[in-house]
Amino acid sequence: MTAYLRAVHAAYPQLTSLYSIGQSVQGRELWVLLISTTPSEKTLLKPEVKYVGNIHGNEPVGRELLLRLIQHLLVNYPQDDYVRSLMETTNIHIMPSMNPDGFEVSREGDCGGVQGRYNANGKDLNRNFPDLFKGGKNNGDAQPEANAISRWMSQRQFVLSAAFHGGALVASYPFDNKEVTLNLPHLGGRYQPSLTPDDDTFRHLATMYSFNHRKMHSAGACFPGDTVFPNGTTNGAAWYYLAGGMQDFNYVWNGAMELTLEVGCCKYPKGETLPEYWQDNKQAMLKYLSEAHRGVRGQVFDSQNNPVPNASIRIKGRSFGSKTTPLGEFWRILMPGVYILQVEADGFLPSEQTFQVEEGLPTLVNVSLRRGNDKVFIAC
Repeated sequence: MTAYLRAVHAAYPQLTSLYSIGQSVQGRELWVLLISTTPSEKTLLKPEVKYVGNIHGNEPVGRELLLRLIQHLLVNYPQDDYVRSLMETTNIHIMPSMNPDGFEVSREGDCGGVQGRYNANGKDLNRNFPDLFKGGKNNGDAQPEANAISRWMSQRQFVLSAAFHGGALVASYPFDNKEVTLNLPHLGGRYQPSLTPDDDTFRHLATMYSFNHRKMHSAGACFPGDTVFPNGTTNGAAWYYLAGGMQDFNYVWNGAMELTLEVGCCKYPKGETLPEYWQDNKQAMLKYLSEAHRGVRGQVFDSQNNPVPNASIRIKGRSFGSKTTPLGEFWRILMPGVYILQVEADGFLPSEQTFQVEEGLPTLVNVSLRRGNDKVFIAC
């Protein structure tokens, strides 16, 4: 994989940037390929999105899908209007493998086993992040791979994200965990949903992926007795409770809307089936990336028109927000409706502004913060 990514970057230096966010337990690089028409420069209000594969080493379909997506984007950039527009307006970060150590010991054809699932320390990386329902504490000793993701998130304001898994066929959305008095399912063995304040947006994102997938929206149970997911989507906790998951971490601590995409019933299928997996997921993977342009975006300035970094951005009634970039930028994926934007920054008066989101029309809101008792002026 390393050789392939280096070769791709060498072949498309104007459209890619290859970087590592850290190393695995055994010292393998955690590579990311940035695909964009401006990979080496900062373009104002160009949102950052990411795909992460192979969190569980024995679930490599996502890894292979992401390698094929890289090829598809770069090869089709000159002649495909949608691909070209996507790359011109979006910074697409692709991390094919978060768990390269686990992948190295996993076995092709092992549909239901666990060999290679964990990292080299025997830890489940999708149970290793701070958890809202455990007081923000890490679920176990933080691993190098999870720490690398955390640092990466602190360095870039990602707007949209998805993580690829295997063993089911469903698009799952936060929350994965729930505050319960007993560590057991409620109501006769059934788990209960744990809904975020952005449940409408998460349901849309999950449904959008599922219905652009060739099979997910209409799939039955993978195996006898397995869960059947209406429309191919589920709230994570409604499926089962999971502490320390990466999608909740992305949303709660970083303001990035992330789905968990289970893209096949077999965790590690035979290689000859990969073309079918690609055809199943191609349209959904491409369409999902454009959802980063839904909702509101803008910048926060002071009275001298200087950008205000690290300002808190929230939507009234929605508990979890994000921070502005060094250029004062912010984004928030929202469904059509009327909202109140709340902005706070050290040394400034708080700001509130009502705005409207319409379908297919990204809303721009630029905020000018004032110090002291001066009034706040907000330009839309």
